[in-house]
Amino acid sequence: MGVPAFFRWLSRKYPSIIVHCVEEKGKEFNGVRIPVDTTKPNPNEVEFDNLYLDMNGIIHPCTHPEDKPAPKNEDEMMVAIFEYIDRLFNIVRPRRVLYMAIDGVAPRAKMNQQRSRRFRASKEGVELAEEKSRMREEVIQRGGYLPPEEIKERFDSNCITPGTEFMDNLARCLRYYVADRLSNDPGWKNVTVFLSDASVPGEGEHKIMDFIRRQRAQPNHDPNTHHCLCGADADLIMLGLATHEPNFTIIREEFKPNKPRPCALCGQMGHELKECVGTAREKQGQHDEFADTMPVSEQEFIFIRLCVLREYLSRELTMASLPFPFDFERSVDDWVFMCFFVGNDFLPHLPSLEIREGAIDRLVGIYKDVVHKTGGYLTQNGFVNLERVELIMQAVGVAEDNIFRKRKEDDESFKRRMKEKKKRMKAEQQRPAYLTSGQFAPHALGRGGRPETIQNPRNQAFNMRVQAMEHNNRDAAQSLKAMMRNGGNSSAGPSADPRGVKRKAEDSDSEPEPEDNVRLWEEGWKQRYYKTKFDVDVSDEDFRKKVVQSYVEGLCWVLRYYYQGCASWKWYFPFHYAPFASDFKDIKDMFKEFETETKPFKPLEQLMGVFPAASGNFLPSTWRNLMTSPDSSIIDFYPDDFAIDLNGKKYAWQGVALLPFVDERRLRAALADVYPDLTQEEVKRNSLGSDVLFLGKSHPLFDFIHELYRTEAAEATDIPPELCHGILGKLTLDENPILPEKTVESPIPLLRDITHNFSIGVKFRDPQFADGHVFKAVMLPGAKIPVKVLKPEDFNQGGRQPWRPQLGFNPNRQQVHLGQSGHRALNHSLGRGGGQYSNTPPPGSYQNYRGPQQHYPPPGRQNSLLGAPPFQQQFQRPPYGGGAHGWDRANQNQHSAFQQNSNRGRSQGGGGGVGGGGGYQQQQQYNQPRYDQYNQPQRRDDRERGGGQGFNSGRGGYPAPPPSRRYNWN
Repeated sequence: MGVPAFFRWLSRKYPSIIVHCVEEKGKEFNGVRIPVDTTKPNPNEVEFDNLYLDMNGIIHPCTHPEDKPAPKNEDEMMVAIFEYIDRLFNIVRPRRVLYMAIDGVAPRAKMNQQRSRRFRASKEGVELAEEKSRMREEVIQRGGYLPPEEIKERFDSNCITPGTEFMDNLARCLRYYVADRLSNDPGWKNVTVFLSDASVPGEGEHKIMDFIRRQRAQPNHDPNTHHCLCGADADLIMLGLATHEPNFTIIREEFKPNKPRPCALCGQMGHELKECVGTAREKQGQHDEFADTMPVSEQEFIFIRLCVLREYLSRELTMASLPFPFDFERSVDDWVFMCFFVGNDFLPHLPSLEIREGAIDRLVGIYKDVVHKTGGYLTQNGFVNLERVELIMQAVGVAEDNIFRKRKEDDESFKRRMKEKKKRMKAEQQRPAYLTSGQFAPHALGRGGRPETIQNPRNQAFNMRVQAMEHNNRDAAQSLKAMMRNGGNSSAGPSADPRGVKRKAEDSDSEPEPEDNVRLWEEGWKQRYYKTKFDVDVSDEDFRKKVVQSYVEGLCWVLRYYYQGCASWKWYFPFHYAPFASDFKDIKDMFKEFETETKPFKPLEQLMGVFPAASGNFLPSTWRNLMTSPDSSIIDFYPDDFAIDLNGKKYAWQGVALLPFVDERRLRAALADVYPDLTQEEVKRNSLGSDVLFLGKSHPLFDFIHELYRTEAAEATDIPPELCHGILGKLTLDENPILPEKTVESPIPLLRDITHNFSIGVKFRDPQFADGHVFKAVMLPGAKIPVKVLKPEDFNQGGRQPWRPQLGFNPNRQQVHLGQSGHRALNHSLGRGGGQYSNTPPPGSYQNYRGPQQHYPPPGRQNSLLGAPPFQQQFQRPPYGGGAHGWDRANQNQHSAFQQNSNRGRSQGGGGGVGGGGGYQQQQQYNQPRYDQYNQPQRRDDRERGGGQGFNSGRGGYPAPPPSRRYNWN
């Protein structure tokens, strides 16, 4: 479910829920890649039992990535998916179960959103091609340079839909991948792998939740199983909370905004398509060897700890003096339910509730105020108490006027700030054409920084003259190019006189705003809303009640979907817009029950319901004609163009696609005539499948399944739970099984066949329950609550304190840090001025070095993430004494100790000879300083040689260690 801005809001409000993943990288030796040993303990210092993959969140970035070159063909896409799964397995390292779920045929309520997305994608693709063609003509007419246009087939991401050949091929490739890993990777040997491909009905994440719900209801289930779910959708957080499992973690890619993307026209970085001017590409590398490369950074992953989110919610939702017993698990269910009002995949959000405006906080505040009057909680086990929900909605409705007015005020304030920011930026651009850099660069006053130390001013002045000449030459070259481009008219260049020239729209201080006919901030907003959005009068009470009733049904359907599974495959919300909160009146009896025994669409039927005509090439030819033929009875389902209502938003992707809803009866009637035209392969792709269970030869269940194939068991067989981590279900023989010692052919020419296969596969079906069974939304008996990790300051920081990422699950992990010498070398190489370590070259001898005159605390402490700065670094006691000067641990002050040690060093030889002298010498070998805190008596031969003899005589090194138990700490 896509809830815009939900994760951003959640991570800012509850920052401690996020933990950065520690990933162990594979190594290369002599060109041979050495994979990571996943049998070792998890480097994140937590062991996961089950890993669930919402595969569509993996398939999309691997097939059409945004931040790196796209794969050249389908085979490369499959290999990219394999590598992505390998990375996740390496990070999580599950010990019991790996569950891979691909989106199958979705419920009718979800198909409306899928239809909107696919029609938008098709429309945006056509608009992009037209924009590229128009810009190419303009750039060439201006004399710009563009690389020759490549004629290549564009990958249509709409093929990532159940029923297409692409999804059928993906299922075969994943079966091969699982067999290969179970046969060759030691980390997979005891893992039970489930594959639910696109032929199994249901969304990927909800198939995973259904598996967890049904296993939790079994007597053999371990209530302390540690789950990890991979996916980027915001609804995974609510789904994880809805399981009431104490150990539930979500892993997802770390979102990094404003990633650089190449221009769609010239392929260069640094500008967008509309800003392209057709400049020649600069040479990449000395011999242009990096011409076709694109700067990429490997995507990093983060963990979202739902156990920590439960800690936050426990503090936020706890209420005192309730007229009924407080139940935290029930309050979490109510919190999940209230999040539905700000947006989900099945219902439009209420007009007065925007998550960016603090809608969830507003709802929680109203909930805590009203719950005393309700007499109980809003939900129980996925069923809604509408009478209590009405009290919440009425409280929101009272504030709707103020919400709309404040939204307008905030919007106007934001526009003013942006206008002032543009003016400031424009003023900053009107500065001198050339400013020197380096030591003579101008510095702003009052900013606390100190100018760098002046060094070699003659060389710096020479560099300034060279830079100025290059700048002037560059300006002259640009002027010459502009003159040639404009037929010798130099006044047409960038230095032309702007007087008398009409200002372009993009140069205006204010951007054109889309017209808003509703004007929610003015009186009469409800009348205008219903007239504009629904084309009815606000006085039509029956219509408003119909919209509210459909929305109430939607709330009940969504919550049931989250907690019990799909209540109806046929239900959907039949409007593009939501009602107002103030319209929720007398809703107690608006919903009774959903229609029972409904069935999902078949895969090809769903394609007809969600695809635009432009993606008809994925369908059989006779089915495709129904999308394009003027004589088709359902041609109105596939408009060539459609309107997008911004609905108060700024960007088109935030708007509402005004597409006609598909009439299921008309669609099925039209398809009845073309069903006989399907080939045998298309009939197979149009059928519904089942989950497949895979495991390796060392798994305890392997012999049991192998025996089923040997005896050719005809009936479904129960899994012995003691052989499979307490998992229950029915096993059925596969028609095209993967069997041990049977070669598994590779569907990808790039990869080899598996000649030594040690894996086995069998069909799997979840445990079945009687109609009307209710899965309890409670924490199971025997579940252990994880150790609390939040501290009092974590609740009150409010985002004001500096935030540092936590690596792994251990908050006391030893962080990498630099020592004093590391800081000194780093600062010197970076040329940082100021402080005791400036960019001045190091002296030839530290004979008369005076250390910082301050008291150093006892050794053994460590500071921040990278250690303290050099002038604050705490010195550590060295392991041995010796040499001529050092840091005295006695109670005398630092200065006198240093002088005393320096004098003693000079009297003992001053740094010459073999032993430790008076500091570092201007030689290639160095003698370690001697630390006098030991104050042990020297032997006579040592005194004659002048100090302590080093281990490596003649080459410097550590002095000899003192005799045992002869320290004098006075």
